[in-house]
Amino acid sequence: MNMRYWVMVPALSLGIVLPLHAENLPSFNLTIKDGRYSPEQVEIPAGQKIKLVIKNDGPGPEEFESSDLNREKLIKAGKTAEVSIGPLNPGTYKFIGEFHPRTAQGRIVAR
Repeated sequence: MNMRYWVMVPALSLGIVLPLHAENLPSFNLTIKDGRYSPEQVEIPAGQKIKLVIKNDGPGPEEFESSDLNREKLIKAGKTAEVSIGPLNPGTYKFIGEFHPRTAQGRIVAR
């Protein structure tokens, strides 16, 4: 399901439904180009869900992968993808570009 659609969350104590919108999450940008991530470190607030916006400037596809974050996302060249993560405990979480694992390395730092 596309995250741009409204998600309805029941407010049990009031018996009503309140809208939550994924686009309201704080977003942080990341670019992959020539087998390298920029920036290599992204600092985010700990304890808060965020949206990572990953732009692939190519050439070729790349797969954002993080076993620390339990996330994988294939991004075609020239495309942008969104990955929701968190809330995270304070710490450092590594990620790689699976097609360029030696050079496409980075980390999310939750503070």
